[in-house]
Amino acid sequence: MNDMKVTISDVARLAGVSTATVSHTINNTRYVSNETKEKVYRAIAELGYTPDASARSFRTGKKKTIGFIVPDISNKFFATMIESVENYLSAHGYHLIIANTKENMEREENNIRLLTAGLVDGLLVASTMDDFQRFDELIPAGFPVVLVDRTFEIKKYSSICVSNFQPIYRSVCRLAGKGDRRVGIIGGLPRLSSTKERISAYQQAVADCGLAQDESLIRYGDSMENSAQTCLDELLAQDCDAIVVCQGLMASETIVYLSKKGIQPAKDIDLVGFVDYDSDFYQLYSNQMDRIIQPVEELGKAAGEQILKRVEEPDAPIFEKMLTSTYKPHDIPSSWVHSDR
Repeated sequence: MNDMKVTISDVARLAGVSTATVSHTINNTRYVSNETKEKVYRAIAELGYTPDASARSFRTGKKKTIGFIVPDISNKFFATMIESVENYLSAHGYHLIIANTKENMEREENNIRLLTAGLVDGLLVASTMDDFQRFDELIPAGFPVVLVDRTFEIKKYSSICVSNFQPIYRSVCRLAGKGDRRVGIIGGLPRLSSTKERISAYQQAVADCGLAQDESLIRYGDSMENSAQTCLDELLAQDCDAIVVCQGLMASETIVYLSKKGIQPAKDIDLVGFVDYDSDFYQLYSNQMDRIIQPVEELGKAAGEQILKRVEEPDAPIFEKMLTSTYKPHDIPSSWVHSDR
């Protein structure tokens, strides 16, 4: 196969299906079971098959469709962002296709191959890749791409992100000012740019405020469900005065888990949590924890706006937009002091 162009027949043969099934899987033109799709995707990845995007585009012109690759569609942060993107695109006559990677780099690779092979006009990606070169090699030359929420050190593609450095720095300094000495933090996957920024802000604040600089107080979860509990157990075992939770899903899980253990935020432990979307759940605890509120809907709208600009002008200069989260500390009850713990 190395010396010859891989064909759709090669993919069908390896997957054990017909060429028509491969075509329907790629083009989403007929129902194909998830099991069969997985076989086709694996065959495509193993063979390195790429459909002829240029020929398809010549025949059909623009598809009026944008792809959005996200790490977890069940995460309310990404679900809210998807809705915002879709609202913007729909108002401009475009459709949206969602691909879910589940924070798996191989799944992301397969999705990029398929979506850039003539299925969409442009691609939004909240990448889970740890290697820019691996990501870059998947993108056809000149294909419109905008990175969302997560980016790479090499600035080859336009990006729309949210900076959380200042809100985290301020929150840790405020905790120190209240008397907390051992402040733990739960970040996302260590390979992600968003996680690196948040941990960097924490480390800078810890150093500047004279707090305990203990690497064991830094724990890592991910964007998936049920990743906070183990981190919490480890931090609570180290007698943390406070915990910063750097992701909305993990923050809500933290509140529930602490409640089950009979630990009350603001009284038994100080808590800083990310708020990724409007929710009555967060409002119930707004007087018990500091909140870092991310502009998710604005992020989605900006992503939709930027990808359409790149579709219209693929050769336009790289555009980087950085939004900022809002830090909202809760009011400290006058009757509460640390000696009460």
